Amino acid sequence: MAGKIQFCFKRYEKKYMLTPYQLTQMLAGIKDRMGADEFGRYTICNIYYDTDDFQLIRASLEKPVYKEKLRMRSYGVPGSQDGVFVELKKKFDSVVYKRRTVMKAADAVSYIHNGVIPQQEDQICREIDWFMGIYHPKPKVFIAYDRTAFAGIEDPELRVTFDTNLRWRDRNLDLRAGDYGEPLLPSDQILMEIKIPGTAPAWLAHLLSETGVFPTSFSKYGTCYRQNILGGGRPGNTGREVRACA
Repeated sequence: MAGKIQFCFKRYEKKYMLTPYQLTQMLAGIKDRMGADEFGRYTICNIYYDTDDFQLIRASLEKPVYKEKLRMRSYGVPGSQDGVFVELKKKFDSVVYKRRTVMKAADAVSYIHNGVIPQQEDQICREIDWFMGIYHPKPKVFIAYDRTAFAGIEDPELRVTFDTNLRWRDRNLDLRAGDYGEPLLPSDQILMEIKIPGTAPAWLAHLLSETGVFPTSFSKYGTCYRQNILGGGRPGNTGREVRACA
């Protein structure tokens, strides 16, 4: 498994919000050119880190040329000895750069929450150290979703993912605590992401046009912040304004 793990990414990522009917159309359109990735359907769990006053997400929502975030990610709910990723994700001039390291969940919590330097500290850990030294981030939000992922048959670097059942919480901010949470989007909205190092192939561009699917500016953490944290909004507060965001 270790040989299959990718630790550094540089690619374009485009996001699209689909209806169930558009999802059906997209799945039919890609079936001869893409196959399910090696993991098929799985749950992704994330802890997002930020300053006490949410400096990082507030800056991100201003759509700067450069932005960055720190998160801890697992595939499924980990035990203390299971591996999780600690990731720095940056975006500059529309290109996404992601650098991540893997460690046991218990060690990752000790590292990010308590500043205990991991034994296997590497270059990416040193970059994370620098980030934490600047921002002193703390765990702020848990976000999970169920993902179905496809990779290109001829071009494996082309990936298309479909995320459903987006959910969040701002308590029990530990990946080991479970993947439960309050809904972040209506159940009939599906988030599709296209990830590719360069230009999308012509067949995919034609499929998007035929399906009536257009790029959207959407951030899971940003949406959670605006809908549920900014102004003190919480589930059950019907008076809050619900908006998508960049």
